[in-house]
Amino acid sequence: MITGLSIHGMGVIDDAHMSFSPGLTVITGETGAGKTMVLTGLGLLAGDRADASLVRRGELEASVEGTWLVSSDSTAIITRLQEAGAPPDIDADAAEIVLARTVPAHGRGRSIACGRTVPRPLLEDVSSGLIAIHGQADQWQLRSADRQREMLDRFAGAPCADALRELRALLAQWRADVEELDGLTTHRAEREREAETLRAGIEEIDAVAPEVDEDQSLDLLAARLENAGTLLADLTLAHDALVGGELDDGAIGEVAAALKALDRLTAIDPSLGELRAQLRQASALIADAGIELASSLGDLDADPARQAWVEERRAAIRRLLRTYGDCVADVLEWRAAAAATLLSLDGGDERVEQLRASIELGRSELAQAAVRLTHIRAAAALELAEHVSAELRSLAMPDAELVVQVEATAAVESFTASGADTVQFLLRPHMGADALPVTRAASGGELSRVMLAIEVTMAGRHSVPTFVFDEVDAGIGGRTAIEVGRRLARLARQAQVIVVTHLPQVAAFADRHLVVLKSSDGSVTASSVRDVTGADRAAELARMLSGLDESDTGLAHAEELLAVAAAERSR
Repeated sequence: MITGLSIHGMGVIDDAHMSFSPGLTVITGETGAGKTMVLTGLGLLAGDRADASLVRRGELEASVEGTWLVSSDSTAIITRLQEAGAPPDIDADAAEIVLARTVPAHGRGRSIACGRTVPRPLLEDVSSGLIAIHGQADQWQLRSADRQREMLDRFAGAPCADALRELRALLAQWRADVEELDGLTTHRAEREREAETLRAGIEEIDAVAPEVDEDQSLDLLAARLENAGTLLADLTLAHDALVGGELDDGAIGEVAAALKALDRLTAIDPSLGELRAQLRQASALIADAGIELASSLGDLDADPARQAWVEERRAAIRRLLRTYGDCVADVLEWRAAAAATLLSLDGGDERVEQLRASIELGRSELAQAAVRLTHIRAAAALELAEHVSAELRSLAMPDAELVVQVEATAAVESFTASGADTVQFLLRPHMGADALPVTRAASGGELSRVMLAIEVTMAGRHSVPTFVFDEVDAGIGGRTAIEVGRRLARLARQAQVIVVTHLPQVAAFADRHLVVLKSSDGSVTASSVRDVTGADRAAELARMLSGLDESDTGLAHAEELLAVAAAERSR
């Protein structure tokens, strides 16, 4: 609920502060005392556009600040403020939200939430969950088809909420399927070109069938084949030097002769045994090297046909490397990825058929869900219209009838997250008249009474904790005014209600009564807002009744009104 409102430099208000309580608060005062500025200030906090003409003469700017206490469970509002960088103060039970506006005489004003400058639309967004203003210029709920539908849905209750939730889930899935199918069919030619490219690449790689590191092995083999003559001569020379040829026994023969000599010498000088062992080891190493050289000579193939095959193979692998990677491992990795992608592309036609079947099934399910939602809304519309019309008959609109029209579209493509229905509140001002949109069929005061009738009917289903009414008493009096006061008091059992009124019959039902007074210079100052109780309250009601503060008749009538209202509230 709103706990306080401060206004400075706005219209006739120099500086004023007023506190609010739960229940019904009325604001009264003489004509021109600034009561409308209270509504204007609240409107600014609700995101209304500012006008420099609001600034009091002689002031540089006008300002308004409102403080709300909301439950710490009000996650939507709190989260919205936190996301905007303006977190409210939160304790275990409640959060304090402070909204403010400044309107300069020249230049741009500021919108402030919880001490932080914010865009004006944020105030509108946040305040929509905090307060509903019903005045001649503020019947936004009755001007908006979306708001009318939301009011009907709140009245319809849990069955409507469940049906709407089901429809939204079906609609989200259906739209996702339609979007996926559109992507598949729109880009089919592109997918086919991609698949053809991948197939060609896979076929090219499979035709060569390279093995990991084969490019390096072929480079080495090509180098050997290219230098086969030199390799043959040098390998033969090395082999003969080690194991001997036609003319000598080679190094291995020389070492063998040395070993024989050492065998004889070791018998004479045993200290030469270690040297003999070293020569035996060298002889074995030379023999092994000779065997390796002989094997290399045997492997050396200078066949021109083999050399041509190697070069052709190297060229084929180089072609793959230019297109698919820096090494054979990269080429094989590309092939594996291409095969996986091709599998998904080749399955596209099957997915298209699956999606088409899913879309048709979803269309049918959506249509059925929309019909269920429409039936729930249509039944609730009849009940809401009946209750509101009954309320209007007690609010000086005896022949008025509210008609809540629900029109559905059958085209699934036209469905929104709110369903297939367009909801419109119509008013038939008297029998035989055409039902017209309520904002066209009713005057400003009648609109406030229509909203009062709706809100009383929907008591307990409120979307906001605070309601503000202005002009609700326009053109009425007597018993009708008492009925208006009674219904405002009834609504105040479910929510905080603030009413600007000229009627004592309405003011008598208040839980709290604020009076706005003008000072001798015609301004409203810090001391000009009074919280009246007891005899002061009776005197204010007497002034409203007769225009005389000390009229005995007026005071007696005021006391009677207060007694009637007290009896009504105690029921």
